[in-house]
Amino acid sequence: MGQLDGKTALVTGGTSGIGLATARRLADEGAYVFITGRDRTRLDAAAASIPAHGIRSDISKIEELDTLAEEIGKRGKGLDVVFANAGGGDFAALADVTPEHYRDNFDRNVAGTVFTVQKVLPLLNEGASIVLAGSTAASEGVPAFGLYAASKAAIRSLGRTWAAELADRKIRVNTVVPGPIETPGLAGLAPADQQQDLLDGLTSQVPLKRLGRPEEIAAAVLFLASDQSSFITGAELPVDGGQIQL
Repeated sequence: MGQLDGKTALVTGGTSGIGLATARRLADEGAYVFITGRDRTRLDAAAASIPAHGIRSDISKIEELDTLAEEIGKRGKGLDVVFANAGGGDFAALADVTPEHYRDNFDRNVAGTVFTVQKVLPLLNEGASIVLAGSTAASEGVPAFGLYAASKAAIRSLGRTWAAELADRKIRVNTVVPGPIETPGLAGLAPADQQQDLLDGLTSQVPLKRLGRPEEIAAAVLFLASDQSSFITGAELPVDGGQIQL
């Protein structure tokens, strides 16, 4: 028996990296999994590989989140697990920040998370678990990464507030905090000729002297999603090789 037998889960941004690894782990533990992605070809390939039910959706577009909730609702089973994983960001020093860069970071990471959770809120079964995707960047002062870090600090705050708001429904809300994880998105923060230097620099900052694997974040999300963490809510779980702990 799996830890999530009979449960239904949603993983946003489930076509690669942490989202894909987590969706696969939840499915392996018995959950019926919905995943989202913006690119139909990648979404279909990921859904087939898990297997999962893929729904094309851009979390920065409210109307697409309405469609997402409607599609999940048609199954009639509600939701027991939500991993609000979709998001992203890039580097920009204060002097170079533009309104477009600001909106991109906050629309994806903050508004996207807020309205994803809001739209599926009526579908959440009593005792459901919401896991938000944070970042160690929210606890650091990384030059030129201020908007992304601020957006992830907002996620941490929202997790605490929602945990208090939803406690009467026995819904738990926690935040998983990845450190540098070996994904295409991490390498993609730098131009191709600088990617290895970026990865080497990040590795040097981790006490365990390696990058994390997506499967290690997936294991942490499973813990927060399952009854193994039944007395944990409003918490932040770093999975960072000790980066912001030591």
